[in-house]
Amino acid sequence: MSGFIKTNKLIDIKNYTRDQLSTWLKEKKIQPYRADQIFKWIYIHQADTFSAMTNISKETRSLLSDFFHINRNKVIKTNSSTDGTKKYLFKLHDGESIESVLIPEKSHYTICISTQVGCAQNCSFCMTAKAGFIRNLTTGEIISQICDIKHDLKSQKLLTNIVFMGMGEPLANYKNVKNALNIITDSDYGLKFSNRRVTLSTCGIIPKIPLIGKEFNINLAISLNATNNKIRNKLMPVNKKYPLEALLCACENYPLSKRRKITFEYILIKGINDSLYHAAELTKMLNKQRAKINLIPFNKHPESDYLPPDNKTVEKFQDILHQEGFTAIIRHSKGKDISAACGQLRAEY
Repeated sequence: MSGFIKTNKLIDIKNYTRDQLSTWLKEKKIQPYRADQIFKWIYIHQADTFSAMTNISKETRSLLSDFFHINRNKVIKTNSSTDGTKKYLFKLHDGESIESVLIPEKSHYTICISTQVGCAQNCSFCMTAKAGFIRNLTTGEIISQICDIKHDLKSQKLLTNIVFMGMGEPLANYKNVKNALNIITDSDYGLKFSNRRVTLSTCGIIPKIPLIGKEFNINLAISLNATNNKIRNKLMPVNKKYPLEALLCACENYPLSKRRKITFEYILIKGINDSLYHAAELTKMLNKQRAKINLIPFNKHPESDYLPPDNKTVEKFQDILHQEGFTAIIRHSKGKDISAACGQLRAEY
């Protein structure tokens, strides 16, 4: 990797995919298969130091220590909910902070991870957007969220699912997200997650959607939230560049196996997009899609005047979707008692 040169600052080895590390080792006249062993120590055995890697020579371990370190993000705070949800606030090397959430399911855990410090998309309903955009996370900072929470997890339930639905727009940090996905789905020596268990949520960065489908074929979730461009422009400025028609076309062409569907996330906001008319429009708009729909009543937070609709309105909205044959699930936010709205814990800190 000629692009990586030694400096006085050590590099987080989690920034490297296994192929990149193999190439680096080869340049240092070390057998490339050592990358497999190093990855196994980091991602399977959760080693924190190179000295722990006992099947690797002292000389190689010393060289690794000269160039790399094995980073863990610092946990500033954790909040645990009565429903089992646990929210982590991590401090990064430059003092910035990000959030991750551990979500309990019936037989397993899902982890929701961040890809940026802040977000540049400026969605009007989003708490993270209120803080603005600071920077992209590195590959290592994305991966460390998973490793650190796995390290902290004491339950017998397995961590099986990953959702890229935390702070930031994943496809706006495509290079580092791509490298992270390589490590996450590395079934031999990486984190060993099936691509069927990984979901990426996007506001609709259209040029990157076919790339993520072709390279990883992970689950795709679209933050939709509107049935026409006028409302979506108001809620999500990205729509002015990538309007609904183009977004839906990209979704139609996303590679899906027979039983898989694209998830369309629809945040219901009182008086904005929650009428029965909007429900009917949504069925027309998605009639060519292999779609399942998550209906998410708006999670009120101090930085927004928006309100969630009442339960009856949400249920009537769902009924219309069901009548047209759509799978539509009402997703009530977990962890409401622990500042679970994305960006809320960071803002408090």
